[in-house]
Amino acid sequence: MPGSPAPGRGRDRLARTLLPKHRLGGVSSRRRKHWGWGFEDQQPAPAQLRAFAPVLAAQLGLSLGEVQEPVALASVRLAQPRIKAPPSLAGICADDVHARACHALGKSYCDVVNGFRGRFEHPPDLVVRPREESELERALEWCSDERIAAIPFGGGTSVVGGVTPSVADRYNGVVSIDTTALDRVLEVDEVSRSACIQAGATGPQLEAQLGERGLTLRHFPQSFEFSTLGGWIATRAGGHFATLWTHIEDFLESVRALTPAGVWESRRLPASGAGVSPDRVLAGSEGTLGVITQAWVRVQPRPSQRSSAGVRFESFLAGAQCVRALSQSGLHPANCRLLDPGEAALTGAGDGSAALLVLGFESSEQPVSEEMTRALALCAEHGGAVAEAAGDGGSARRGAGHSGGGSRGGDAVGSWRQAFLGAPYTRDALVAMGVLAETFETAITWERFPAFHARVREATEDAVREACGQQGRVLCRLTHVYPDGAAPYFTVLAAARPGEEVEQWGAIKQAASEAILAAGGTITHHHAVGRDHRSWYDRQRPDPFAAALRGAKLAVDPAGVMNPGVLIDPVA
Repeated sequence: MPGSPAPGRGRDRLARTLLPKHRLGGVSSRRRKHWGWGFEDQQPAPAQLRAFAPVLAAQLGLSLGEVQEPVALASVRLAQPRIKAPPSLAGICADDVHARACHALGKSYCDVVNGFRGRFEHPPDLVVRPREESELERALEWCSDERIAAIPFGGGTSVVGGVTPSVADRYNGVVSIDTTALDRVLEVDEVSRSACIQAGATGPQLEAQLGERGLTLRHFPQSFEFSTLGGWIATRAGGHFATLWTHIEDFLESVRALTPAGVWESRRLPASGAGVSPDRVLAGSEGTLGVITQAWVRVQPRPSQRSSAGVRFESFLAGAQCVRALSQSGLHPANCRLLDPGEAALTGAGDGSAALLVLGFESSEQPVSEEMTRALALCAEHGGAVAEAAGDGGSARRGAGHSGGGSRGGDAVGSWRQAFLGAPYTRDALVAMGVLAETFETAITWERFPAFHARVREATEDAVREACGQQGRVLCRLTHVYPDGAAPYFTVLAAARPGEEVEQWGAIKQAASEAILAAGGTITHHHAVGRDHRSWYDRQRPDPFAAALRGAKLAVDPAGVMNPGVLIDPVA
């Protein structure tokens, strides 16, 4: 094995091995992995992982044990289903091991670890895949009548326990309602530049269909490959844009959902001041009020002009000062992500000696070189230096989430992008290698940011040492920025003890979350609440609002069957 690798090289090679070749293709007939991210044929062989392990161990500064293998599906044992589908729904229900295991967990680190080790403690009794709204309506009626918990499930990419069928014993059973058969772009209004899209469409599916008209939704969360429009809305997902249009609700015209009490659909309008917004209530409802079935969303021509640059700063806080200036400048860059030195090195975008700002502009018509020039001048005023010399902005390529084209500092930006897209695949491999790899995110206003960042990082580093010994790292980046604040996104990497990974992460997560709330931040900026964040969410929200939400749930879900335990406890 050669000596110390260049920063990020081992992880980057692994990501390239696992990333799919065609990200915007149609529906695939390949089966998803029952325990982790991607398809069954994307898991590298044990020999490949053993070859990668020393490279990654050297890069991360960790002592790793033997590479382990996941428990095979044939060896997975699930509790017997407690319920049986009625004849009217039997054709859209499944109770096989693969279907139930795939819908038993989300994609958090703990979910992946539990699936890797064959632990599926709360599988759904049935998986229901409605192909049209009438079938979904019958399913919800059955669940309400029989007191069966109903868990809406899109791409299953929740990292906060939002799709885990862990419910109270008061229910006679639990079903996972898989919306992915509802995957079509139903209508495109090219005059108003909007489209009606079914909620089960994944990122690649809806982009491929919109692309036939030269249009795009331009919402690219890291989970883009498998997450769905309905899931984005239900969790207020954050997407490609780091400024201006950061969350999916910024693209909403109207939303339609089926609730146990009937249809919830808003009038399609560009804007409205008519009371509390029905769309905003559904955005972030996390499946507790009903199942989102379709939405009208604002679309746009595909970008034809892009320019990107990597800008180095002496320190993360120095870079943050520049990011604040950029966010308040009115330039509205599409990409404005700041990586601390460790994060830059980990992704192969830097050498660990400087923080890196990944900066990008894009447009469907007008050149963006002027905006980039002004932005780089602002960076220079704050001590920033372009990472590498390169050319001007130019024509855009059409890859999902691609913010390149012509670039300055293109190698750094390209390395960051590759690591960003490959991160979910890489984490599965890290689990096999015995690496604890997880993230958490928040948001805070600018005047509190320096103290907030220091406090949360210190609390997390102390917790990592307590849970994992000296072998651990805490990294940070800014993913989304606003004129009044930013969204810090932390990454934790440490040596895991086989069989104790869930407890190790639980202790770290507890300390980090307590520090976030104590310092005035939000428990989540875009990962959602789910079951994992529920206790901190209860403390963050106003009590009168909790009572109002409880009343809303009682009105549309009288039996309390919709995703119980998330956001609010049912009254019934």
